[in-house]
Amino acid sequence: MNALHRELLDDGVLVVTLDVPGEKVNTLSRALMNELDVALGEIESSMGVTAVVLRSGKPEGFVAGADIRDFGTIRSALEAETLSRGGQAILNRLEALPFPVVAAIHGAALGGGLEIALACRYRIATDDPKTVLGQPEVQLGLIPGAGGTQRLPRLVGLPSGLDLVVTGRSLKAGRALKAGVVDEVVPVPVLLSAARRAALALAAGTLQPKRRGITLQDRLLRPIIFRKARASVMEKTHGHYPAPLRAIDAIEKGTGRSLEEGLKIEAKHFGELAVSDVSRALVSVFFATQEIKKDAGYPEGTEAREVEKLGVMGGGLMGAGIAGSAVEAGALVRLKDASREALGRALRHAREGFDERRRRGSLTRLDVQTRMDRLSVTTDDTGFGQADLVIEAVFEDLDVKRQVLAEVEARTAEDCVFASNTSSLPIGEIALGSRRPARVLGMHFFSPVEKMPLLEVVVTPHTDAWATATAVTFGRRLGKNVIVVRDGPGFYTTRALAPYLNEACRVVEEGAAVEDVDRALVDFGFPVGPLTLLDEVGIDVGAKVSMILHHAFGERLAPPESMVRVIDDGRLGRKNGRGFYRYEGGKKKDVDDSIYALQPGGAARRTMDAREIQDRLVFAFLNEAVLCLQEGILRSARDGDVGAIFGLGFPPFLGGPFRYLDHLGARFATSVLETLASRHGERFRPASLLQDMARDERSFHPARAAGA
Repeated sequence: MNALHRELLDDGVLVVTLDVPGEKVNTLSRALMNELDVALGEIESSMGVTAVVLRSGKPEGFVAGADIRDFGTIRSALEAETLSRGGQAILNRLEALPFPVVAAIHGAALGGGLEIALACRYRIATDDPKTVLGQPEVQLGLIPGAGGTQRLPRLVGLPSGLDLVVTGRSLKAGRALKAGVVDEVVPVPVLLSAARRAALALAAGTLQPKRRGITLQDRLLRPIIFRKARASVMEKTHGHYPAPLRAIDAIEKGTGRSLEEGLKIEAKHFGELAVSDVSRALVSVFFATQEIKKDAGYPEGTEAREVEKLGVMGGGLMGAGIAGSAVEAGALVRLKDASREALGRALRHAREGFDERRRRGSLTRLDVQTRMDRLSVTTDDTGFGQADLVIEAVFEDLDVKRQVLAEVEARTAEDCVFASNTSSLPIGEIALGSRRPARVLGMHFFSPVEKMPLLEVVVTPHTDAWATATAVTFGRRLGKNVIVVRDGPGFYTTRALAPYLNEACRVVEEGAAVEDVDRALVDFGFPVGPLTLLDEVGIDVGAKVSMILHHAFGERLAPPESMVRVIDDGRLGRKNGRGFYRYEGGKKKDVDDSIYALQPGGAARRTMDAREIQDRLVFAFLNEAVLCLQEGILRSARDGDVGAIFGLGFPPFLGGPFRYLDHLGARFATSVLETLASRHGERFRPASLLQDMARDERSFHPARAAGA
């Protein structure tokens, strides 16, 4: 590959630069590891070498981890275990070099990148915000396979090592220094000179690195540490993700034995996980998120307008979240609301978010002030004349949104893009009467904006490609996974979610207990139950959306009759403390049993099989997702998977609704839906696309059928 370049300096320091040709970042492919193995053999016998500095030739990254493309070629657990053992052997060789090796880290050192650094004697990282270190393998359903489960706990102690490996979280340089993952943090310009100095001091014996290691306290508390770790994982994952539990097992057994024995345990677990359905699904999600960055939803060569100045209409929770995310991304933001109180709350919301990050150490006071200086507020339209993009986040009412659009168009330039943050109203209807319909589209954010990773860009037949490109590019700048969908009531995400929530309410109507419904879907893999979600979104908001979708699609998306009584009873969910659950001080308590008086069966509840509840809700969701693909709302099954996982909480370990359907098989899914239709009505009638695929034995993701 010619990815390793060596230069022996006059002081005896051998600088080894890792720079994979033709790639933006360094990743550890099989070819690169083979090249590293050969290079280590030559370095071992080199004359005149006093110490080694290992660095990256990439301007913004050390090593981003393994080349995920290699995982698609693995066909057996034994093959994956052998791959792991090979990587371990190479890093053992690095660790055993007869002179000290210093890792000079700038940018991401993740997964295999951190494992390389852990095999070095000393680690120096830059203080640049791009420098992060971690073992994120569990996010792909794997565990570190080149020594990470063994070297990291031995370096930083059992509690910290467990936390980093089991959660997959990353540390910026300052926190990595406190944890003991790195030995020094220096400014970018002096990284090489600092690494050379440390390498020579290590060789001379004048530098003795301090290591926390596995302490006597760690050893005495081992049973408690590992018991708590397992309990925490089960509480968060409900057993759906085997990788964190295998990581705990590898660390527990391995750190109680020799490093070599620990590496064998790690490799065995890695091999078994690499060919598991969960890992395959999570890897498919990873590739899908990479692919949507290349397949943008507009013609190749389309130039996006750079958004330097953003206007936001509406100072509620969504508007404040959009404004805060935009100033974080470097945009100048003008936020308008008719209420000074709302603007005050919006400013406070943004400030509190930044202050929390300052308290965690990821921002300085100057960073916070710089961000707040980019955000200004107004009760009129001053400052909107220079906006490149205006996003409205006002009340979900068609007439109100049309009025806002007219006001914005009257005060902005001809090439200003207007985006509605509506969750259900068709963009084409909002744009009726628009002076510039080609500049109008939807940008559907999810709450809370700062945390939810999806943006759904909605385009009409009249939307200009450059306007789409502008919205997509700006969304990515905000750090979102962006999918582009065709206009229609509810678009994709809201529409797919609606029958799922409707069915949850129907099951309660039929006598199921609220907590049983929520528990069944959390056990299935959703992060929260559907009735909890409805309380969070707002029962009134859900009812409003249901009316829109019922009008558009008829009885299939009709809301349950009991929802009218729930709304009439004044239940809005968390925001007024009354919903399916009770809330005190903004915190969720137990089920509000008085809601059963609004149901046909009254307070009497019956036990309903969890599998029946899951089938009704999940297959309603799956069928509507297929209808969205069938009707062209979705451009691809891939976009449907990304949208459902990152916007709606569909279980990632299933790979998304379309990957899950491929796993089940279209024929099986059709059979389940037909059975549900015979029992519960035509709303479960399988989509014709799904029936066609069942007949032809096709998959939504053909590569999966080929074994990829």
